[in-house]
Amino acid sequence: MRYEVSPRAVLAARKQFFQHGRPERPLNALVSEPILRSWQRCADQGLDSAALPRLEPLTAHELRAIAERHERLRRLCRPEIESLYADAMQTGCVVVLTDAEGLILDALGNADFAARAAQVALRPGVLWGESSTGTNAVGTALVEGRPIAVHGGEHYYDPHGILSCSAAPILDPYGQTVGALDLSGPAAVDHRHALGLVRMAVAQIEHRFFDEDFAGRRILRLQSDRALLGTAREGVLVFEDDRLVAANRTGLGLVGADWSALGERQAGELLDHLPRPDGEAHALRGADGSALYARFDAGPAIRQTVVPAPRPLRRVEGPLLGAAEREALARAVRMVAADVPVLIRGETGTGKELAAREVHRLSARAEGPFVAVNCAAIPETLIESELFGYEEGAFTGARRSGRRGLLREADGGVLFLDEIGDMPLSLQSRLLRVLQEREVAPLGGGKPVKVDFALVCATHRDLRALVEAGSFRQDLYFRIAHYTVELPPLRAMEDRGGIVRALWRRLVDDERLTLAEGCEARLAAYGWPGNFRQLAGTLRALAALAEPFLPVEEAMLPPDIVAAPALSVPAEATLDALTVEAMRRALDACGGNVSQAARKLGINRSTLYRRLFHA
Repeated sequence: MRYEVSPRAVLAARKQFFQHGRPERPLNALVSEPILRSWQRCADQGLDSAALPRLEPLTAHELRAIAERHERLRRLCRPEIESLYADAMQTGCVVVLTDAEGLILDALGNADFAARAAQVALRPGVLWGESSTGTNAVGTALVEGRPIAVHGGEHYYDPHGILSCSAAPILDPYGQTVGALDLSGPAAVDHRHALGLVRMAVAQIEHRFFDEDFAGRRILRLQSDRALLGTAREGVLVFEDDRLVAANRTGLGLVGADWSALGERQAGELLDHLPRPDGEAHALRGADGSALYARFDAGPAIRQTVVPAPRPLRRVEGPLLGAAEREALARAVRMVAADVPVLIRGETGTGKELAAREVHRLSARAEGPFVAVNCAAIPETLIESELFGYEEGAFTGARRSGRRGLLREADGGVLFLDEIGDMPLSLQSRLLRVLQEREVAPLGGGKPVKVDFALVCATHRDLRALVEAGSFRQDLYFRIAHYTVELPPLRAMEDRGGIVRALWRRLVDDERLTLAEGCEARLAAYGWPGNFRQLAGTLRALAALAEPFLPVEEAMLPPDIVAAPALSVPAEATLDALTVEAMRRALDACGGNVSQAARKLGINRSTLYRRLFHA
């Protein structure tokens, strides 16, 4: 259960702990014991709570190598991450998956908060273990071996006080910690249900581990409530002959055992008897006499009669585009061949990176690297070294061997600068010089290095307005915007029903899983403020809930989709008019509250205000 404390109590505890050491007054009256233990571990390591930790993110190449090693974990977690992501988009949160050391493998969620979180390096490739990042939900959950929430000032480092994080470790069937799942959002918002959502998601993930790798062994599923058999809340015990070889936490708890029982305990020591291997639920008793229901679902006889219910979800490999957009991308491929920069414009979630990858795939540079850089997600203090690289000793904390930089990693391929409108002005001039001279000078005075890459940029912002406001260089704008591809928002596309069906077929590789007509119509009628990204997340969540041969009904849709008014698109409507109309509807639905409407649409408050009141 979450240990509820007030911000005032946390401030009082911080003052006592960090200014006076551990005082005589018991601090556990102000903050929880796990937080206190973590603070003490961090203090014992000499961490300075007032500083911002210097974190050295992995290079894109290093992160790809790590991600490939953890591909199975990422695949098993993907349905839950996508499901949490649908909530994260609306609640201003980010879903984070890490490995067992706390290294962030994936981060997905609200774009505005993701940019803020990146300022404290909450992004892929950064280690959030407790020893490097102080008290935080991921690192502390991994050390404590239990789900934990760390809110605001409970973080060890002062700058992390902007975060409210809830995380739980992920255990494999052998009791080994393989990662952690985290839901992080702004500390100013109430996230009281976040830890419960994360725990449920981790239970689903750990349950999914038993869908593979246990051929030839007997899998016993048990619960004290018969109705919970077949759900993620059931216990699972795996036997090789009569010896327990794998389990989940629920299963061990039901038979009064712990992880030390694996490889040591026999079935007769845990249960009064084992059920018949007929796939049916049978009543039995644990060693302590507790009543249980259990069934075997492994073994040759069972495999012939039980219909498996896999959830084979695929990645969306390319953008879903209309004829005009496909033609525009074909022209973009020709531009890349002619060394003309391409600018892709579209709202968040419209598939700008997918479109850029498609241009790369179809171009003559397809055999070269595709290096993607999110200019809004890299902290301003790190983006220069990330892009241009540095020599040994260029600054405090620099790697001993230096770093090539992403511009050099893109040599021979395509460099994709996403959200280039958020690039700091100081770096815009350096980028312009690279584009003009085709060479990169690393930080620390290194010798300039020639580079050869095609440039594709993307933004959801109006760069011309930024130029007029003085926050984007005019010469850089004219350098990168020779050819522009406009991606329409999902709500502006006429055949939304066809898009829903096409995306479902792309994502779900199982013809037995289908959408009911009413469900499909409701999805097509929704406004999708998060565009294709939000739609894909919702469809993945529905696929995880679907049962073979039983169409997904409207009742399984998220409440906000069911409650939303149907969206109609007049054939003569312009893209601009559709965008403004959607903004006006959102503002009306929020009672005129601009901030709330902006959050609902997934855009900046300033963007909404400018489009509606300064059009």
